[in-house]
Amino acid sequence: MSSDLVIPESEMHLTAVRSQGAGGQNVNKVSSAIHLRFDIRASSLPDDVKERLLALRDGRITDDGVVVIKAQQHRRQEQNRSEAIERLHALVQQAAARPKLRRATKPTRGSKRRRIESKKRRSHVKALRRTVDD
Repeated sequence: MSSDLVIPESEMHLTAVRSQGAGGQNVNKVSSAIHLRFDIRASSLPDDVKERLLALRDGRITDDGVVVIKAQQHRRQEQNRSEAIERLHALVQQAAARPKLRRATKPTRGSKRRRIESKKRRSHVKALRRTVDD
């Protein structure tokens, strides 16, 4: 993983919104949830990381290439803010890891032999099911 990737806070758009769900009066009056938006295409990330981020099948990434994260687990806005930023960093770190290239190999002689033997066994079992003509 490449831990030297830094996402400037100026590229993140953080908005405080009201949390959903149970919580009594506190939920109704305090905007403690954080809505984080991060535009991948307009960011300063390296191009290869941008490509892998956009290729991820993640529900938090819109068709326009914007990462949307909503953090509302904690009662304090600061905790939700740091959690949203951590989630964004985790997503970027996941995309920063280069996938290991697969080297094409040929099947071994033994694996070919075992494959043919299992096909012959299966063929024999099926041959035994045939109707016998007198």
